[in-house]
Amino acid sequence: MSQDIEKIVEKIKNRPLTTLNLEEYLVKGERVVFDLKDNLFKGLILREKDFRAFIKEHDWTQYEGKHVAITCTADAIIPKWAYMLVMVKLEPHAETVLFGTLEDLDRELFRQALSAINIDEFQDAKLVVKGCGEESVPDFAYVEITRLLRPVVFSLFYGEPCSTVPLYKKKVVK
Repeated sequence: MSQDIEKIVEKIKNRPLTTLNLEEYLVKGERVVFDLKDNLFKGLILREKDFRAFIKEHDWTQYEGKHVAITCTADAIIPKWAYMLVMVKLEPHAETVLFGTLEDLDRELFRQALSAINIDEFQDAKLVVKGCGEESVPDFAYVEITRLLRPVVFSLFYGEPCSTVPLYKKKVVK
């Protein structure tokens, strides 16, 4: 092995552990579901006239600054325009709006937060993804951060700096 490569390998070996706390990427704010089932006639049919009256009278300001998931939990066929109309009314007030469940909403909020990370900051880092904390981090986030960081880090661990589970180590070409 050349001296230059030996110096690089030694420098990486002596590099301290960097900790990434996924709790820092939890998006704050109230999450609510807007369920169209409450607007179905006999729980089965969306009647346009009644629905448009509801849309007109509903207090949309109650969603101000909230993260909203639009869905229909009833087993009914909902015309696409109904979801679109709800979106038109929610968008000026809500912080985030998407179609799906609360789980879908949490996943998308976390995905957006993680995509904003400057991955280059972790180039050749010995990285520990913090495992325990005050707030619950969804399993999805651990998989997503691994997908994002594995190509750039030197090594990846899970846990706490004092007690880590090794996950990945870049192969050093000799």
